[in-house]
Amino acid sequence: MATLELSAHMTVRPGCVEGFKRQASECIRITREKDTRTLRYDWFLSLDGSECEVREAYTGPDGLIEHNHNILEARTKLFQEYADGHFMTFYGDVSEPLVNLLKAHAVGYKWFSFLQGLEPSAVIPPQLLVAPRGVKQPAEGVEP
Repeated sequence: MATLELSAHMTVRPGCVEGFKRQASECIRITREKDTRTLRYDWFLSLDGSECEVREAYTGPDGLIEHNHNILEARTKLFQEYADGHFMTFYGDVSEPLVNLLKAHAVGYKWFSFLQGLEPSAVIPPQLLVAPRGVKQPAEGVEP
């Protein structure tokens, strides 16, 4: 199962920054205590306090489904009282159960599949390449 990465964007209602911060802390507390498949859940607030990005990573789609279940009440309060404009950007393979969940919650979203990059994602540990015993590996940058 591939790791799922995403970014959630929202706006903070004018005059609600302190309440927003308290509710964000509650979401983080619940995530820390209850989630079992969350690899990253980092909240970033714009300098003027009007927007927020949450960078998330899960062991797979089931991790986000579990997370959604765990924070549903706290997230509902966040959007009822302090935030608007919830939009999610996904990075990874499309998951039908997640698409259905997003439609049920009427969340805007966009999905990107991996094309290529310099190195594996920070949340996906690189595989170690080990040569069989007795086989010499050439030094990097040196012709054999």
